[in-house]
Amino acid sequence: MQIYKYEKGAVICLDNKCYSKVVKDWDAFINRKNLHEALLKDLNGATLLQDHTLQEVTMPPIGSQEIWASGVTYMRSKQARMEESKKSGGGSFYDLVYDAERPELFFKATPQRTVGNGGTVRIRKDSSWNVPEPELTLFICSEGSIEGYTIGNDMSSRSIEGENPLYLPQAKTYEGCAALGPCIYVPRRRIDPNTKIRLGIFREGKAVFSGEIGIDQMKRKHTELVEFLFKECDFPNGCFLMTGTGIVPPDDFSLAIGDEVHISIDHIGTLVNFVGK
Repeated sequence: MQIYKYEKGAVICLDNKCYSKVVKDWDAFINRKNLHEALLKDLNGATLLQDHTLQEVTMPPIGSQEIWASGVTYMRSKQARMEESKKSGGGSFYDLVYDAERPELFFKATPQRTVGNGGTVRIRKDSSWNVPEPELTLFICSEGSIEGYTIGNDMSSRSIEGENPLYLPQAKTYEGCAALGPCIYVPRRRIDPNTKIRLGIFREGKAVFSGEIGIDQMKRKHTELVEFLFKECDFPNGCFLMTGTGIVPPDDFSLAIGDEVHISIDHIGTLVNFVGK
């Protein structure tokens, strides 16, 4: 089951059929434990759509929730972080985090700094090396249970983070630094561990990078990340948690204004973003 956010409500899709439902409070709508079962009940009062184009969806499926993120959860991410930081002497930090009991967790974005499918993400003017980071993103309700999944684009300024690991907040959090969408996937059970994440970057209509990885390549469990995030934080309306990336372009690649970033995840769809100033 997938839920899409619209200005006046939601579209719920199940078994190749889509239903429209008026939603006055998006936070309350998604922040429900056992969300899959709740949505099945919602279908009783929803309207079957005869002709609907989901490609028109542009709103990120977020209300007032914070977006947090995890780092160094894939081997490829560890290697990339170590490489970019070795000149500053910070390369070993990421090696230690990868093997530590405590994961890397950091605040990523507010709804204001987040765009949806078809939206424009940004690269910092003071950064010379920039990449998208395609990430399976969890939606966690206020009680701490994983209720759904979406696609996250964690825009990253590698030149800033590589200069000094303490600059991570500046490398990660700025206007237009994140994208979510196109929907929230709400399965009856946890997401299939064989799920694949795919990244494609296009410049002037031509592919300049592509990559793929399975979420089974993550070192840490989703529940482990959630447990650490909720140790000392409360989220009255739930939160989103990006789970890290295992797809990193080569060191000689950097995003350019006008690039298109396509991130696809099985069962969720494709999140398309344009890189702007």
